[in-house]
Amino acid sequence: MTFSLVAKCENTNMFGVAIASSSPAVAARCSYTRAGVGAVSSQNVTDPSLGPLTLDYIEKGSSASQAINQLRETSKNLEFRQVLVIDRNGQTAHHSGKNSLGIWADASGINVLSAGNLLANKGVSEAIVHGFEKSSGHLADRLISALMAGLHEGGEAGPVHSAGIKVSHTVSWPIVDLRCDWSETCPIEMVSDAWKVYKPQMDAYLKRALDPSKAPSYGVPGDL
Repeated sequence: MTFSLVAKCENTNMFGVAIASSSPAVAARCSYTRAGVGAVSSQNVTDPSLGPLTLDYIEKGSSASQAINQLRETSKNLEFRQVLVIDRNGQTAHHSGKNSLGIWADASGINVLSAGNLLANKGVSEAIVHGFEKSSGHLADRLISALMAGLHEGGEAGPVHSAGIKVSHTVSWPIVDLRCDWSETCPIEMVSDAWKVYKPQMDAYLKRALDPSKAPSYGVPGDL
C-alpha cells in the first residue's frame, strides 16, 4: 500500500527518501536517512527497525547489496517486507518478500531506486525513476517530482492519504523532514506546498542550530 524512492544527489551527496501511501503517517514509519551513509525505505507490513539496522550495516562498511543480504540472514519475517536502500556510493539494492501486497514492482536508475506494493500497475516504479532522472534542482524538489510522476502513472491502487520527504546532508539530523500524515486530498501536493514554504528558510534553521549567535532573525511578530 506504498510507493517510494530512495536517492542520492551526486553533486551535494545529500540522501533522500520520498514516500506515499493509503496508510496514515507513512513517512514517520518508513523513511530513514543518515548523512554520509545512505537512505532506506522500509515498507509493506512495515518493520521500522529495519531502516536504522540497514543504515548501521552500511555505516560499518557494507554496500547496499551486502546490507540487504545481512538483513536476509539476520531478520525475521522478511517475506512480508519491502526494503529499499541506497549507499554512500549511490549503489542500490532492494528486497521484496514473497508476501508483498498486490501488484508490486521495482525499478532503478542512476543514484535512484523505487519500489512499491498494491500498485495500480507495474509501471509506477519505472515512472518514478524516470521522473527523478529527468528532474533538476535541490534533492527535495527532485524527490517530489519523482513521487508525482508515480502518482500520475497510477500510483497506488487505492486513494493516497499520506506522504513525506526526508533529506540528510552534513549534520546528524535531517535537514528536510516534511510530512502529511493524513489527508482526504492529495498529500503529495500538501508536502510540496510545505516544501515551498520551508525551502527558503532551510539554511536559516541550520544556522540557528549550529551557531545561534550568528543566525538570522526569526521574522515573526515580537522578534527583535
